[in-house]
Amino acid sequence: MGRWLAIAAMVLAAGVAGDLDAQGQGRGRATAPGQQAPAPPAAAAPAKPSPGAGPIVVVETANKGTFEFETYPNEAPKSVDHILALVKRNFYNGQRVHRFVKGQLVQFGDPLSRDMSKRDYWGTGGSGKPIGVSEVSPKRKHLVGSVALAHNGDPRSADSQMYIMLIPQPKYDKDYTVIGRVISGMDVVQKLQETDIIRRVSVK
Repeated sequence: MGRWLAIAAMVLAAGVAGDLDAQGQGRGRATAPGQQAPAPPAAAAPAKPSPGAGPIVVVETANKGTFEFETYPNEAPKSVDHILALVKRNFYNGQRVHRFVKGQLVQFGDPLSRDMSKRDYWGTGGSGKPIGVSEVSPKRKHLVGSVALAHNGDPRSADSQMYIMLIPQPKYDKDYTVIGRVISGMDVVQKLQETDIIRRVSVK
């Protein structure tokens, strides 16, 4: 495990960045789309749950406010069940936003982010139990407020880390499982920065 983390840190230090294929895919760090040219601000996600949506997840931050996102168990049943199970055992409480790409996305879900001394390894942690299946659906797109699961190059390896889109990114629809969409507090999401604390996550 220590050797794996060291490798991940070396990759980070090497400045692996750029497009999707150059962000550490397959090297242990769960990544999401990013590093694209900024786009004009888009409209916020709808204020009410959409037809067919499942449980609502409430995310309370330490100092930016609260936001909520609906889930899509019809299209991603195992993924949604996995995330809800983690929420119910307080897995996300006290974690930090560990990745922020300005004008693109914010990402959280790594338990290592609770420890500032391990910042070089943020993005490599998880619950230890990957979902094991890909549930990428053509029905669920990367829209403003979409919540999707990060992975290390294979959608089946997705675990606890999730990211929220700040702009539409249709080019990633075929590679990442969208599990939900923000329905309240998108303005809060847009204020989030790296190291912001996720105080509490719960199921409504």
